[in-house]
Amino acid sequence: MEKTTTQRIYKMIMLIFITIIITSMVTAFATYQYLINDGRILGYQKANSIDDLEDTLSMFRTQLEEKYIGEIDDEDLINGAIKGYISALGDPYTTYYTKEEMDEIMEETEGSYVGIGLYMTMDPEKNVITVIKPIENSPAEEAGILAGDIILKIDGEEYSGEEIDQVSKKIKGEPGTKVTLEILRNGESKTVEITRREVSISHITTKVLENNIGYIAISDFDGECSKEFETKYKELLKKNIKKLIIDIRNNGGGIVDEAIAIADFATEKGSTLLITKDKNENEQITKAKNKPIINVPIVVLMNEYSASASEILAGALKDNGKATLVGKKTYGKGVIQELSRLTDGSGLKITTNEYYTPNRNVIHKVGIEPNIEVELPSELNSMSEIPEDKDTQLQKAIEVLKEK
Repeated sequence: MEKTTTQRIYKMIMLIFITIIITSMVTAFATYQYLINDGRILGYQKANSIDDLEDTLSMFRTQLEEKYIGEIDDEDLINGAIKGYISALGDPYTTYYTKEEMDEIMEETEGSYVGIGLYMTMDPEKNVITVIKPIENSPAEEAGILAGDIILKIDGEEYSGEEIDQVSKKIKGEPGTKVTLEILRNGESKTVEITRREVSISHITTKVLENNIGYIAISDFDGECSKEFETKYKELLKKNIKKLIIDIRNNGGGIVDEAIAIADFATEKGSTLLITKDKNENEQITKAKNKPIINVPIVVLMNEYSASASEILAGALKDNGKATLVGKKTYGKGVIQELSRLTDGSGLKITTNEYYTPNRNVIHKVGIEPNIEVELPSELNSMSEIPEDKDTQLQKAIEVLKEK
C-alpha cells in the first residue's frame, strides 16, 4: 500500500560542509546524494566532489525553503554544517569554533574573561566533562567546585563530553548573571548556583617551603607562562632557595612552546626535549637552545589530571634526568593541536602531531609514570585547598629533596 505524503520519510540531512570558508582544508571524500520528491526517495547518485556536494546542499536548501515550517537562520546552518563535518572525524580534539567561541578562547589565553573560572577536560572514554580544577579566587572555587567533579547539566540542560565547547560557552556570560551547574561527585549529584564575574588568570604561584625549598605551581601553559615562570623563579633565588618543586597537578595543558621553554630552563643546551611525528611519519626533534638557569634539584608533582603540555614538561625533565616525578600517572593526552583563525574570525583546531618523550616513550592514552607513586587521601579530594601537612604528595616531594 503506497504511503501518503503525511508520512514523510525522515528528517533527512546532515549539512556537512560549506566550501567558502574552509575549501582549502578539505580532502577527498564520498557521500550520497538523495533525490527527494513528496517525501519519497526517487533515486540517488554518488557524490565524489565538492561540486556534487554543493548541488546536494543547494537541493536541500530548496526543499527547506519550500516546506520547512520554522525559521531558517543561515549563520546557524553554516556553523552547524562545519561543526558536523569536523566532528565526523571522530577526534575529540579537532574542533571548529565560531567567531564568538574564538573570541572567548583568545580572551582566556590573554589572561582574563567573564565567567565562573573552571578548567575542564573531556573524558573520551566516558564521554563526560570533568573539572580539572577551579581557578584560584574564582566564583567556581568559592562555590565549592572541585577537581574531579563531573558536569552533568548547565541550567537544567544535559551535556555530554563531546559538547565541551558548548559548555564552555554556556557558563560564560555577563557579569552579575547566574548559572546553575549540576555536578556528579563520588556518585552523588549536587546542584550549585554561581554568579559570573570577571576572572583574572595567573599562571604561576610561588612560595618558599622548609629547608629552603622553592615551590612553583603552574596552573596552565597559556599566555606568556614561561616568562612568568622565569621571573618568579629568579625571585625565589633571591630568597635563597636551594631546591625546587614544580607542581603541575591538575594542569590540563596549554601552549606547547611554553612547556618546552620551561623545560629548556632546566636542561643542558642541545638536550632533546620533545619528539613529534605528523601524519606522514615525518619526525621533528626539539632540543634545548640555552644554558640552564635552574641548577638545583627538582621534584615535579603530578597527578591524573596533568595533561598535554604538562606531560611534555614532565617527560622532558624525567628522561633528561633533571627531575624526580612524584604523584600519580598523568592523563595521557599525547597529541598536539594547531589552532588557526580564519578570515571571518572563526577558528579550526586540528590534531596535527603525536608526541613522544625524549626517550621515545608513547604518551597518548598511556600517560607518564611517576618515579615515586603517592596517593592523595580520598578525603582530601573534597577540599578546595589542601593543608601542606596533609598533602601526602607534597610531603613526599619535600622528603625526596631533603635527601639531595
